[in-house]
Amino acid sequence: MTAVKTREAVSSGFMTVAKGRLQQFLAFASLIVIYAFFSLASPYFFTYGNFTAILFSTVVIGTLAIGTTFVIITGGIDLSIGTGMALCAVMSGVFIVKLDLPIAVGLLGTVLFGGLMGLVNGFNIAILRIPPFIATLAMMLVAEGLALVLSNSAPIYFSDDPSYTKISTGNLIPGVKFPNAVVVLIVVAIIAGVLLTKTLLGRYTYSIGSNEEATALSGIDVRRWKIVIYTFAGLFIGLAGIMISARLGSAQPATGMGYELQAIAAVVIGGTSLSGGKGSIVGTLIGALIISTLNNGLQIMSIPQEWQNVILGCVILVAVYTDILRKKEA
Repeated sequence: MTAVKTREAVSSGFMTVAKGRLQQFLAFASLIVIYAFFSLASPYFFTYGNFTAILFSTVVIGTLAIGTTFVIITGGIDLSIGTGMALCAVMSGVFIVKLDLPIAVGLLGTVLFGGLMGLVNGFNIAILRIPPFIATLAMMLVAEGLALVLSNSAPIYFSDDPSYTKISTGNLIPGVKFPNAVVVLIVVAIIAGVLLTKTLLGRYTYSIGSNEEATALSGIDVRRWKIVIYTFAGLFIGLAGIMISARLGSAQPATGMGYELQAIAAVVIGGTSLSGGKGSIVGTLIGALIISTLNNGLQIMSIPQEWQNVILGCVILVAVYTDILRKKEA
């Protein structure tokens, strides 16, 4: 009997892995189809310059989506990542421009401030038992207001710190136009992928999302690990704030609204289940690339912004419905 149960468990695990790989393959295939379509539709799409532009535009969405992947795998949600990113961008301006701190200190402070936001979210959700939707919705409003207050409702420019903008727009390889921001995204994705698949953080993230009650009964402090996971995800909000402010050369307090939807959509398109327990960093990056490719292609084809929003909304609906079908099959 034990041997039979063991074989069943191994078989179930194998099927879960196989389904995950299939979802990643389908997402990647969709990306190729979309890229091929726009390449045929416009002669300006299939160029090296536009390819790097797509990668460049993926950085902010991808960074937010990577952190959100951990949260959604636990069965949670974070609606504060967009305005939180704007607040972190403002904080980078406060640290570096207004307080005249060294850039390295300002960068560290910005990332840690993002982690602090995640810590507050995690505390509200795990300790106060506030539903993730409500807790992060409240944080979204708080971050939006603080960004305007701390910046006096005006952009903070990094004109006196050109090295700050090079974090995003500079090129590590001389003579090769490949933005530093893309390199940062690749490195961060690799680190996050290792943490998700090879460490206790990732193991408990999946476990909480798969069956929170069973995880608690096994002796794992679920509340503490939820706080850790939300705090860890918050670090990516801080990093995204740095990336977007370095790209723009300024901290824009009103920037951020809508990014949370695109980041969550990227996570779901990449195969992460909204009910928790399933997901991968590779899939999330593919999802982020799909959204960036769609946005880029539609802009090149001069599709009005309102129709771009309609198309993106339809993509989100399809992704969520696909997730529902996956749960039914499971």
